[in-house]
Amino acid sequence: MSVNGYRDYFKVLGVDRGADADTIKRAFRKLARQHHPDVNPGDKNAEARFKEVSEAYEVLSDPDKRRRYEQFGQYWNQMGGPGGGGAPGFDVDFGRYGNFDDFINDLLGRFAGGGGSGGFGFGTGFPGGFGGAAPGRSPAPTNLDAEATISLSFADAFRGCERTLSVNEERVQVRIPPGVKNGSRLRLRGKGNLQPGTGRRGDLYLNLQLQPHPIWRLDGDQLRADLPLSLDELALGGDVVVATPDGEATVQVPPGLNPGRSLRLKGKGWPVKGGRGDLLLTPTLRLPDNLSPRELELLQELRRARSADPRQEWIGAARL
Repeated sequence: MSVNGYRDYFKVLGVDRGADADTIKRAFRKLARQHHPDVNPGDKNAEARFKEVSEAYEVLSDPDKRRRYEQFGQYWNQMGGPGGGGAPGFDVDFGRYGNFDDFINDLLGRFAGGGGSGGFGFGTGFPGGFGGAAPGRSPAPTNLDAEATISLSFADAFRGCERTLSVNEERVQVRIPPGVKNGSRLRLRGKGNLQPGTGRRGDLYLNLQLQPHPIWRLDGDQLRADLPLSLDELALGGDVVVATPDGEATVQVPPGLNPGRSLRLKGKGWPVKGGRGDLLLTPTLRLPDNLSPRELELLQELRRARSADPRQEWIGAARL
C-alpha cells in the first residue's frame, strides 16, 4: 500500500476514489470489525491492518483532509493552507497552488532563475515539513455515532441482563432492562466513535435481536403459545396443568372448547411498563402417535354414536 511513504487510502479501504461518505463509512466498519484486536488476539498483522484502516478513515471521512489528500497526495498533511510553511527560510502561500505538482514546478523555476523573488534559500535544500492546519480552521464535523447488534435469548430479554462490550478499546457495561422486544434500540450516550484531535464522541446505538423460542412468541405486549390438549380434554373440559414463564399453573378448560379459541391468563405474559401483559394459550388437538387397543375401541364407539356431521355447514358454505 505504501510507495515512498505514500498510502493509497482508497485502496486501503477498498473503495473507488469517487466514493461518498456513506460508502467510506461502511467499508471502514466492515474492515474494522474484521481486523479489530479483540477479534484477533495476539495477531500483530491484524493489529497493524486495523491501525491502517483507521488512519485511512480518519483522512477520508474529514472533507478538508480528503480535499488536501486528493490534491497533494503523500504531502497532504504538509499542505496546511495559507501561511502553513513550517520550514526555516520559506514563506509560501500554498493556497494559490492547484496541486503539489504546481508548487514543485514553481519552486524549480525559482531555483533555475537564481532565487527570484519570494525568499527561497538555496542552502537549505528541500525541507521535510511545511507546517500544519491554517490558524482558526476547525475539523469538519462528521457523524460519530456507531451501531452494534446484540443477540438475546428469550430468557435474557424476558428477565433483563448485563452485557460487556468492547467499544474503541474500552470495556462498556450495558444493562438491558426486562421486557425488551425484537428490534428494540438502546442508546449509550458518549460511547460512539471518537474524533481524533477534538475529543468529540458520538453515541452508540444497540440494536436488539431476540432468538426464536420453541414455545413462546410475542404478539405486541402479549405472550402467546399453543396449548396441546387431548381429545377428551377438548370435549369434556376440566382443570389442566400448563406451563408459564414463571412455572406451572392450573387452567380451567371449558367443555366443548374448539381449537383456535384462546385462553387468557392475565398478568402472566411479557414484562411491560408498570407490570406484565397477558398470556394467551391457543388450544390445539394433540393425538398420541400410537393409540392403545382400548382407546381405539372407545373411538370406534364414539364414531357410531356421533349424532352430528362436523362439516355440514362447512360444505354448504364452501360451494361457489
